[in-house]
Amino acid sequence: MFDKKTKICIASVLVMMFVFCVIKTKDIDLFSNTISTNAGSLSNKKICWGIKRVPDHQQPDVGAEYKKILEAHNGICMGNSESKKVYLTFDAGYEGGYTEKILEVLKENNVKACFFITGHYANSRPDLVKRMIDEGHTIGNHTANHKSMPEISNDEIKEDVMKLHTAIYDKFGYEMKYIRPPKGECSERTLEFTNSLGYKTVMWSLAYDDWEESKQGREEYGKKKILENIHNGAIILLHSTSKDNSNILDSVIKEIRGMGYEFDSLDNFE
Repeated sequence: MFDKKTKICIASVLVMMFVFCVIKTKDIDLFSNTISTNAGSLSNKKICWGIKRVPDHQQPDVGAEYKKILEAHNGICMGNSESKKVYLTFDAGYEGGYTEKILEVLKENNVKACFFITGHYANSRPDLVKRMIDEGHTIGNHTANHKSMPEISNDEIKEDVMKLHTAIYDKFGYEMKYIRPPKGECSERTLEFTNSLGYKTVMWSLAYDDWEESKQGREEYGKKKILENIHNGAIILLHSTSKDNSNILDSVIKEIRGMGYEFDSLDNFE
């Protein structure tokens, strides 16, 4: 029916069509796994964020490698070393009964903070979330279920992040744009993936062990840790679940200002 030359041409076309279909199918699979990012090809080595304090109000060592990875994926942990601006942030996994006092102190001192909330917080205390927004504070995403991101898939991360994102938008008409990874754990993969969802990762350069209920009643200790380690460009991490923080916040803000520092919003980060 066909001569030898024609048969060879037909066979070549069929082979090319088969190869194209295989590649196209592979591309579709890859696309669904990475959701338009290269996150799937990046390292998933867990980064457990930490800082090494240095004296004399100098910027701490956050780890050059980790800082480079963070910033490569649009994240921040510390501002300009030449600027005396500092940024106050709170992690709020649940309501411990102290946030109202914290909000009063912030209002009295005209300080705008960022509250990184979980799904549990948003569901249990929408009144406080509304107050935060109404009083000009920033609401950050601490994910719906507070799972370690390097330990879950991209699809699970998307569900955990966007479920809270959608809930806050639906309830308050507020669109979050900053995220803090639960437990301070991330990886190159997760940093790139959350960035692809429209989020800027915010880590920190000043914190202390304020989250444990059993370690409250150490107000002078907490105050000392904050004031001795304040530095230019500090992103301060406090937990709103800490009674100590609610009691020392007013004097801490006043003393930090007395040292020449200025509190600013993450929206004005430099």
